[in-house]
Amino acid sequence: MNRDLTKLFEEWPFEPGQITVRVIEGDDGMSRIQVRLDLGLLQMSTENRPDGKRPHGYDSLLEYYESKIDQDALDLDADEPESEDEDDNEQFLEKTQFDKQSEENDKGSGSTRRFLSDDDCRSLREEAQQYYHRYIAMLVLEDYEAVVRDTSRNLRVLNLFRDHALNEDDMHAMESHRPYIMMMRARSLASQALKSEENKAAILAIDEGLEALKQYFAAAEQPDLYDESGEVAMLKDMRDSLIPKLPVSQRAELRQRLEAAIVSENFELAAILRDEIRMLGGKANM
Repeated sequence: MNRDLTKLFEEWPFEPGQITVRVIEGDDGMSRIQVRLDLGLLQMSTENRPDGKRPHGYDSLLEYYESKIDQDALDLDADEPESEDEDDNEQFLEKTQFDKQSEENDKGSGSTRRFLSDDDCRSLREEAQQYYHRYIAMLVLEDYEAVVRDTSRNLRVLNLFRDHALNEDDMHAMESHRPYIMMMRARSLASQALKSEENKAAILAIDEGLEALKQYFAAAEQPDLYDESGEVAMLKDMRDSLIPKLPVSQRAELRQRLEAAIVSENFELAAILRDEIRMLGGKANM
């Protein structure tokens, strides 16, 4: 077996400043993504975990740990006392109160039990990095459905850290990436709609992404960062570029609704419709 990759690299040269991606068929007949790097290439599976591994028999480590959480919830339900006598229930609660309180202090309770160790979180971060490489490659290939799938999946990883990591540093280790992942997801949803010539759906996807980012910064008690966010600026730029592509009929429909609202003296609706028309680049002088 010739292990020298020189010929392969010569046939597919690295292009500085570009993300060079292609899809090939593996020896097993399955599709693979290849990303050309300056000193080699990166190869990933198109489905499930990018490196093709199945940790603990699951499609990914994330799914493995999510299954543990689901099992915890089932076990908790199974442990619920069933008694027809209220006094029996009170005695049971008194008997187990100390043990329950200790367990909650150590791990949390129910589906919020904290159990992810430093090593667990490190492995999950490494896995999330694989999915990051893949969704960037999929974006270049314009497979927006795959980008939405993988970004949604990495958002679940951040939620897992937040709710189940034992170490506080691990709870927040990847949180700074959340706005970027949210933006990429919204951008891909919009791009997917545009491929189907659904311009209105694309704008809706962007608006929902912007609202989600606004809520995120508000929840983080940093609302001012919304206007400073590069992710927000990117989505707004994309939205602005789409507005001229909306058919004139949609603006005409809004004008008709505005006129009807004024006639019926529904001035609150009229104000909303005026704002929508202005956002679409039309005039609303009524």
